[in-house]
Amino acid sequence: MKKYRVGILGATGTVGQRFIQLLEGHPQFEVTALAASDRSAGKPYAEACAWKLNGAIPESVREIVVVPIEPPLDCDIVFSSLPSSVARETEEAFARAGYPVISNSSSYRMDEDVPLLIAEVNPDHVDLIPEQQKKRGFGKGFIVTNPNCAVVSFAPPLAAIHRKFGIESAVVTTMQAISGAGYPGVASMDIVDNVVPYIAGEEPKVETEAQKILGTLTNGAIEKADFAVSAQCFRVNVLDGHTCAVRVNLAEKATLEDIVAAMKEFPSLGLHSSPARFIDVLDEPSRPQPRLDRDSGNGMTITVGRFFPDTVFDYRFVALSHNTVRGAAGSAILNAELLIDRRMI
Repeated sequence: MKKYRVGILGATGTVGQRFIQLLEGHPQFEVTALAASDRSAGKPYAEACAWKLNGAIPESVREIVVVPIEPPLDCDIVFSSLPSSVARETEEAFARAGYPVISNSSSYRMDEDVPLLIAEVNPDHVDLIPEQQKKRGFGKGFIVTNPNCAVVSFAPPLAAIHRKFGIESAVVTTMQAISGAGYPGVASMDIVDNVVPYIAGEEPKVETEAQKILGTLTNGAIEKADFAVSAQCFRVNVLDGHTCAVRVNLAEKATLEDIVAAMKEFPSLGLHSSPARFIDVLDEPSRPQPRLDRDSGNGMTITVGRFFPDTVFDYRFVALSHNTVRGAAGSAILNAELLIDRRMI
């Protein structure tokens, strides 16, 4: 199996660290370049990074010298975990220099010619890449993004429903983990004994990104899904794992058993980072729960439960995913595996 050299932009941050952790021992990828801010550049990674994940910094990256966040970079593929304030200009520079850029940043998610991928849900959207390269003059380079970490929790079950029965509308309430705010996250005096009913800019992302992901690619453009999504987003005192309470109205009638079957039957991809079961349906009435279920499928499984008929909408359910694995670095790595499988890299 061919090994691809990868570089990580924003390598010392929370998501950058998760990239490094997930890429350790990967059969297709080898980390050869780490880029971060000027205060980290020039130092060995072990010295530049305040490691916050379980376990030690992998030996394979400890002595890699961190470089500035600019091309050229000693790699074949770039993973970006840059903050949105700098990502747009920087990611374009790398794409223009010929690198495939697999981004976790929000900067390009809603651009019409940029795929916004959940690999199992809309893999055909990678066919936007030639149009993007032509339009932007990128040559061999391109940009692919993965969604907001909360969207990853509920878009897959909505996709399972929408494909079989259609959706007329959905209401989503997200309960988002502290780690979604990056390190050091939310001040303890704000989050302990509290629920914060506001995450800056989050609700518009949640409402629009799902429509793009569940849209159809026609004649080189994405026609967004034609149902409305209404979202409220809360920060809760959980370290990892975003939980979403979802209510849906269907375009066609379906039984509760039909809805559950659609979830269970939604296929995984069989790539290296794919979980054995993409959507796991739990019958236990108190599940899913972040502490118990966020690591399912090595953090890549979407866990759903509490399916019931609703008194206002047709049905309601709860969905959960690991926000820094499936909702961030893990999704980007899976997207890169998909691009290799589709011979786009």
